[in-house]
This record gives sequence, C-alpha cells and structure tokens, in this order.
Amino acid sequence: MASRPDTEDYRALFLTDAPMMDMRAPLEFEKGAFPAATSLPLMTDDERAQVGTRYKQQGREAAIELGHQLVNAEVRSRRLAQWSAFAQSHPDGYLYCFRGGLRSQTVQRWLREAGIDYPLVRGGYKAMRRFLIDELERSVAAAQFVLISGKTGTGKTRVIWDLPGSIDLEGLANHRGSTFGQLPAPQPGQIDFENCLSIALMKRLAEGPGRLFLEDEGRLIGRLYLPEVLHAAMAVAPMAVVEESLDERVNVVIADYVIDLGERYQRLHGDVGARLHAEKLQADLLRIRKRLGGERHQRASGFMADAFQQQQSSGDTGGHRQWIAFLLEHYYDPMYEYQLQQREGDILFRGSREAVLQWAAS
Repeated sequence: MASRPDTEDYRALFLTDAPMMDMRAPLEFEKGAFPAATSLPLMTDDERAQVGTRYKQQGREAAIELGHQLVNAEVRSRRLAQWSAFAQSHPDGYLYCFRGGLRSQTVQRWLREAGIDYPLVRGGYKAMRRFLIDELERSVAAAQFVLISGKTGTGKTRVIWDLPGSIDLEGLANHRGSTFGQLPAPQPGQIDFENCLSIALMKRLAEGPGRLFLEDEGRLIGRLYLPEVLHAAMAVAPMAVVEESLDERVNVVIADYVIDLGERYQRLHGDVGARLHAEKLQADLLRIRKRLGGERHQRASGFMADAFQQQQSSGDTGGHRQWIAFLLEHYYDPMYEYQLQQREGDILFRGSREAVLQWAAS
C-alpha cells in the first residue's frame, strides 16, 4: 500500500489526485480551485463577508466570536455531517482553506472531536496555487514539445487523443479552438484551466523523458489564454503537420460541428436544440464576416441555412459539405498558410493522421 503524501508535499498530492475538502466560501472556490477538490465550506459567502467586516472593524477575537454565532450548533451539525461523510468516503483525503489557517483548523478540530482524524494541507490553497504556477514554468522549461499542426479539419485533436505522451489543450479548455469551437457547456475559469494544465504537464513529465505532444494552438482557446511561458515555448517548438484531402477534412468538420455538436445541443435543450445549434453556427459565421468579406459571408450563410433546412426535413447532413468546403478554401486555408509562415519551429514530418501516429511511435 502506497504511503500517504505529506501535507506539504504538493507534488505528490497532485500526482496522486488526492481528494480534498475546500473549506473556503463558495465564491472563493468558484474563482479558482483544483480538479480533485470538493467545495464543502465552513461558511457561506454572506457569513464570510460578515466575519470579514467584523475583523476589519473590531479585530480577530470579535470576528471569531461572530463566526461561532453564525455557525451555531444546528448549522455546525449539518455541515459536520457533510464533512464526516466526505472523510469516510475519501479516507485518503485532505482538507484546506485559503492559507491553512483558522477555517481549516476549526473544521479539523471538529472532525477530531467527532472521532475523525483528517489531515490539513499546510499553506492551504494559496501555497498550492503558488506551487502550480511555479511548477508550470519548470515543466515548460523541461519539456520537449512537438506540436501537431495542420489545416482545419485534418483531425489534429484525433491525433492527440491517440498519442501517448500528449495533452489535449482543447479538452482542458472545453473548446474546439476555432471561431465555431464553443461547446454548449461553459468553459472553466482561467485559474481552473491553468491549474489543470500545470497538473497535466507535471503528470506527463513524471512518466519519464521524451517528446510531449500538444496541438498547435493560438494564444486563445475560446476565452481562455495560454500562459505566456507555454505560448512562447510553443511558438518555437518543432511540428508534425497532418495532411488530409479536402473531402476528408469536410468529413471531420461534419462529424465534429454538425453531428456531434448537434447531438450535444439536443441532449441539453431537447426539442429546441436543433434550432439553437443552427443559430449558434450562423452567429459564429457572422463573427468572421469582416475578415471573410460581405459577399462571401452572404454565400456561406445561405449555404448553411439550406443545409440545416435539408437536414431538418430529411435527416441528410450532406448539404453541409458546401458551406464547410467553401469556408475551408476561402477562409481557413489561407489563414493557416499565413500563420505557418510566421512560425519558427522546424517541420519534422508531414503526412496523414495515420502516418503521423506511426512516425510519432517510431
């Protein structure tokens, strides 16, 4: 049986996905947390605000007294039941608050009085967050990045999924990276994204030396931005370029943005899902109208509207091929060629998805 990580061994805590109880208020948790953490706060947002005001006005002892009044015996009993249930379900877990101070120490003491000895992460959220920021820089400096590049629709993400030693940046960001890439479920917060990214890099490097594959991305993935240190490293990293025929690329886009995205909207919104899906893609198309040009935008919009009408009446998705091929040829391909010319990294290999996978495995 593996030994339990020390309460100051943040690396081991994150590498083992140690379950954690977060004692901070819900608003603090919403602003930034860790993937293995569960929000089980000592105080609500309103209670925390009241205690903070009392602390500023009358000092520590008065704030503690108010805290005990707010978290009275009945409230404490309900919350203690939740903490106890978590501790019993996760005997290998930990608890923490912002700095590992009064809030987490109070909960730890109450648990101990209930017969549960549960460890407290020293330094709390602040120390672990600082560790992940520093660790991200160390990981980027140590990694041998190779980017999986290629035109839109070549299936770069599919290559990432099939490559050992890769990290799916778009998966972490819950976004497909393009103008049309927003998914029905919201993206995580920036801090949550950075925390997950730092942990993913740490885990990959812990597996041993070797190339670490990332999909070629811009600075932004949806509304989330890549940390500057990673973006700078990717700008000069070598690349493997995925090349597929236009027909195959259209197939990939239909699979991802018509079929899969449509199914997501229908699962989430039911009968109105199809309409919301079509409206979403038209709105995305409108966002690139200026760069696409008014006449081209009008044509693409008409092609798209006809395709959705055909799909609704017959279930046939073939009509989508026209607007997708049009955008690939007139918008995405010229933009990709320009961006590729600006890159400093060497091109190590060119080939189909299957060929890239075979090259990476060799």
